[in-house]
Amino acid sequence: MKTILKLIINALAIVAFANWLPGISIDGFFSAVLVAIILSILNILVKPILVIITIPVTILTLGLFLLIINALMVKMASGIISGFEVYGWMPAILFSLLMSFINYLLEVDKSEKKG
Repeated sequence: MKTILKLIINALAIVAFANWLPGISIDGFFSAVLVAIILSILNILVKPILVIITIPVTILTLGLFLLIINALMVKMASGIISGFEVYGWMPAILFSLLMSFINYLLEVDKSEKKG
């Protein structure tokens, strides 16, 4: 149940950020749910491989290259889902930062309930 709630919150955030950020468009809530699912799958399967491959660059940039990896996940999701478009790297970076913040808030809420 918590996973479905997190998915719905992420989808709502995706719709809000797509309406707020220039360079990002989404067709509707169903597309936002698909984006949330695809981003989750990409973050589980593809992102760890990219992080391992790019460790030297990440160290040289003091971790800032992880922003590019997150933006790449967003660009990959836009390539997979036809109802989600990201025009450029800067909107992808901003979108990934905002989504990371939302997911951080969801995790903070979860950790406060444990302790």
